[in-house]
Amino acid sequence: MRLRDGQRATTSSAVRAFAGRPVLLLTFDAPVTAEAAELAVDAAVESGQPLIVVNAVELPLRPMTSSWGTEVVVTEDVDASLRAPAELARALSVEVERIRLVSPRPVAAVLELLAERRPGLLVLGSDKTRRGRRRVARAERQILGAAPCLVWTGDETELGRV
Repeated sequence: MRLRDGQRATTSSAVRAFAGRPVLLLTFDAPVTAEAAELAVDAAVESGQPLIVVNAVELPLRPMTSSWGTEVVVTEDVDASLRAPAELARALSVEVERIRLVSPRPVAAVLELLAERRPGLLVLGSDKTRRGRRRVARAERQILGAAPCLVWTGDETELGRV
């Protein structure tokens, strides 16, 4: 397995350098891929660290923004794809936290969460066919440029770029 640390590609042995830090599985309001979910749960189990499952939802500013929490509708397939790795991790005795980030700027909200929680590994698991490859790729590039941790994108072409 190869990961990105923002500056260079690295191998899975570097994951040990981030011991004591949680694993964060992230999607942008799309189902999580099975490969990403499996990697995140495996990393959390093997490192003995908590798993944080995050769904970042874009909600544009509107006149009635005080009702944000009630306007967000998560489809059943997205919820099921987030629930499955969380339940598996709990069954394997891993502490799990699920977060729904609702923001007009979800990438900025994710970067704030990364600064606050300081994960050792960020697994970007959005199903790119569901949200649009370009939109997800743009968000991933922004996160790769600023993430303070190892990042897994699942995209082999991204790993070769330095």
